[in-house]
Amino acid sequence: MVKFRVLLTLILLSVLHTGAHGFEPGKIVGGQQSTLPAWFKDSFLDIAEDVEEAKDEDKHLMLYMHLSGCPYCYKMVEEGFKNTENTQIIKDNFEVVAINIRGNKEVSLSEDLTMTEEEVRNHYKVNFTPTIVFLDQDNKLVYKVNGYRSPEYFKHVLNFVKDKSYQKTTLAQFIKNQSRQKRYEFRSHNSFQNITDLSLKREKPLLVLFEDQYCVLCDQLHDGHFKNPDILKEMALFDIVRLDAESNQAIIDVDGNKTTPREYAKKLGLNYRPGIVMFDYGKELMRIDALLYSYHFAGHLRYIGERHYQQYPESVFDYLRVYRQKILDSGQDIDISK
Repeated sequence: MVKFRVLLTLILLSVLHTGAHGFEPGKIVGGQQSTLPAWFKDSFLDIAEDVEEAKDEDKHLMLYMHLSGCPYCYKMVEEGFKNTENTQIIKDNFEVVAINIRGNKEVSLSEDLTMTEEEVRNHYKVNFTPTIVFLDQDNKLVYKVNGYRSPEYFKHVLNFVKDKSYQKTTLAQFIKNQSRQKRYEFRSHNSFQNITDLSLKREKPLLVLFEDQYCVLCDQLHDGHFKNPDILKEMALFDIVRLDAESNQAIIDVDGNKTTPREYAKKLGLNYRPGIVMFDYGKELMRIDALLYSYHFAGHLRYIGERHYQQYPESVFDYLRVYRQKILDSGQDIDISK
């Protein structure tokens, strides 16, 4: 009888471990943990004080908003901060404070404003990790970088901030004034449509892709995501138009205004290439202006394309949490790094 009870207990434990359907739930794989550079500031997270200390050395303060296991954060640290031509620029001109957006340490942004690390995420409207917030010597936000940036692009941002060019121009104009190498020959795709009036009513959401001849990652987009069957399925949910962000072609924007792709990209404040802006019913709902791997790229498209934003209006990540759990419960793994 005792042996029977032991056997029954083992069976029950096995069922609980593998789930009601007889298989183990899936796992999230592909997370990568970076080691932050030793020269990052050892801060008590009194940001106002950190700003003053940076000011004494005529530097800006940089808040590096990250997440444990985030593959984009790993890539940014390894390629953007460590052992690159940017390293010395950062060390000479910036103090860097790391903030874990899911942490619970207390952060004092000013004398009158204290919150947890996680609440800082909402304060600065962090939608991607990593996000880098640049503060001037008056503790005011002067620029924010959403998501991973290539070393070359990040160098433009660093120079833009350290030279205080934000006081007289935009990042897009600053980059345009730099000596740049043409890198990209425009490529076609079966999903692209010849649309010049973006204001027309349509059954599908509208996806506008901005590229230009200096685009560093456009070939990667076409060779990767735009050949991925899972992403092609999500792209079919949209009417898609590709615009040359330097073109003076006459178009009509979503609001019915006559403009050009060059002026429209400027109006949208879209500095990143390739930049994707998604609209539905005449309203901008989301943009992808950072590197995203396939799982997150497809998820962002699906969120707008299948109109899940109507059920989860606060954040795409509210939807992705529900979607992710369904996938894991089915026994499938999710690789967030491909």
